[in-house]
Amino acid sequence: MSSNNTYIKVSNVPDAQGVVLVQLARPPVNAFNQQMWEELGATFDRLSGDGNVKAIILASSSPKIWTAGLDLTDTQALNGFGEDPARRSVALRNHIIHFQNCITSIERCRQPVVAAVHGAAIGLGVDILCACDIRFAAVNATFCVKEIDVGMAADIGTLSRLPKVVGNQSAVKELTLTGRTFDAIEALSVGFVSKVVKGGRDDVIAVAIQVAHTISTKSPIAVMGIKHILTHARDNTVASSLEYTATWNSLMLQSNDTADAFAAFKTKKAPQFLPIPSAKL
Repeated sequence: MSSNNTYIKVSNVPDAQGVVLVQLARPPVNAFNQQMWEELGATFDRLSGDGNVKAIILASSSPKIWTAGLDLTDTQALNGFGEDPARRSVALRNHIIHFQNCITSIERCRQPVVAAVHGAAIGLGVDILCACDIRFAAVNATFCVKEIDVGMAADIGTLSRLPKVVGNQSAVKELTLTGRTFDAIEALSVGFVSKVVKGGRDDVIAVAIQVAHTISTKSPIAVMGIKHILTHARDNTVASSLEYTATWNSLMLQSNDTADAFAAFKTKKAPQFLPIPSAKL
């Protein structure tokens, strides 16, 4: 799969049709500068519109680390906003919203995104993981909401998503207010990850590929609907979500996928689903 990226690698997974591997690739520690997080956002927006892509894995190309977070030496993002406090604040706010939008591209991506984490995921790494649909960690993975140690509140997604991911306000406040590192086992215990894998990078990616491949065999209409409706349910009341789901399925149940799935079940053959049409970007 071709890409003009410098820091975000994109490739098809062999023997897993429709599964794409996206890798963070800015040596030595995958520290994000503005070009890197903009590439990440553009990559997921592009993949979301590709009807041939059915599931995505997000991993690191480094054998030792997932990401060190934001590159604190990349100061260009904070320059050039002017001296007037009001105008500077407007420009800075627009910059933060642009940054947030790039990371949210993972959440709004049509396909499920499976994160395969090994080594350290620091600061922005946790923001990114919170936007993923499924999170697996190698046993050597560690996590840290580091922003408090650089004198700021995390503003790219952790404080908005993490409380809803783990459902434990005490744990969220402790981790974000202290900036302490927590390991894969603790991440599993609070529900931040759903599986801890023995081994390292290759092992956790292999497990992620298995799950992504299973997802890729399902109806893309159903997969798209499940991700979309679950995200809607997270941010709305049960009553509102039920009504929204009824409206959504009143249209989506008219696809051929349901009939094809029933027919395949009767014949004990794997169903073959048509891809979702690609967006014209």
